[in-house]
Amino acid sequence: MTVITDEFMQQTLATTKPCSVMVLKVGPNRQKPGAEAIVWEHGRRNFLLSTQNLLWLACPISDESNLAGIGIFNTDVEEVKKVMDEDPGVKAGVFVYEVHSSVYFDGRTLALKEASKL
Repeated sequence: MTVITDEFMQQTLATTKPCSVMVLKVGPNRQKPGAEAIVWEHGRRNFLLSTQNLLWLACPISDESNLAGIGIFNTDVEEVKKVMDEDPGVKAGVFVYEVHSSVYFDGRTLALKEASKL
């Protein structure tokens, strides 16, 4: 079993990088006719944002909550707000969103580093 030491945590925390976390929620027009086509175009836009290295991770949520998805963006909160305000789903009221400033460390890299010691 891997032991996570204080030193390991301090070294890892020193490597964190800034990002923005966008929480997408169901909007007032989600059940209106034509909403599915708008959701499709929202998805197309997510692919475009990913190719532009703005949207690093898109996580649709498929449970019965009012959450629709989470996105991790490679830019600051103000830029994400500009991007999301132009989203077809947000413009149509199919989605609403909130954005939070955050930092990340790549857990996959840490796992690979630890696995290489085995």
